Amino acid sequence: MSDIRFVMIGVVVLSVGFIVMAVFGSQYQDITVQTKEFSECYEYTDENVAVKVDCDEQLQSRNLIFVAVIGILAAGGILLVKGIRGTWDNDVKPEEMLGPGGDKKDDS
Repeated sequence: MSDIRFVMIGVVVLSVGFIVMAVFGSQYQDITVQTKEFSECYEYTDENVAVKVDCDEQLQSRNLIFVAVIGILAAGGILLVKGIRGTWDNDVKPEEMLGPGGDKKDDS
């Protein structure tokens, strides 16, 4: 793959990481506040009925989502850096070149 493709894939993966954090992170915001302020945690249904939930279990699932998002962001960052620093497109041997003039092999 070319360097530009790595840059483009890195930007897309970083964007996906931020979108995942925005979508899935918002549901854990209430649990975080409840854990810090109160001793019991509640989750509210669509009918505004409070359901008592285990705070530790919710915090553990929040941490798993956070680790997954950090992994996605790290992968995007690695791809982006690899694309920016990559010079392997310029280090092609003359006998491996394709295109105009690439089919001429030096037999000497």
